[in-house]
Amino acid sequence: MPDSAGTKKENCWEFKSCGRQPGGSRVAAQGTCPAATTKEYHGTHGGVNAGRACWVIAGTLWAGKVQGTFAQKFQDCQKCDFYQLVRAQESQAGGLFGSRKDR
Repeated sequence: MPDSAGTKKENCWEFKSCGRQPGGSRVAAQGTCPAATTKEYHGTHGGVNAGRACWVIAGTLWAGKVQGTFAQKFQDCQKCDFYQLVRAQESQAGGLFGSRKDR
């Protein structure tokens, strides 16, 4: 999904090449990632579904393992290179990182 300047922002499955997005190469083996299908967060940080807010979605992967709830996984998510990228991009753009108001 492009930002206001027309630049396409990558979703987590594109950045990580995990293959768990609908139609992805690893869906049969690992299932579809809930971040790729959770429509509630569509548009957050310029992403498709929860593709740029994956850290708030239970059941995403970290180090090849399915993670639990936000409270259980957020400490690991903060170490993720994709999380750090989105945080930096949104901070530079003046977005309200962590707030759903920036959708």
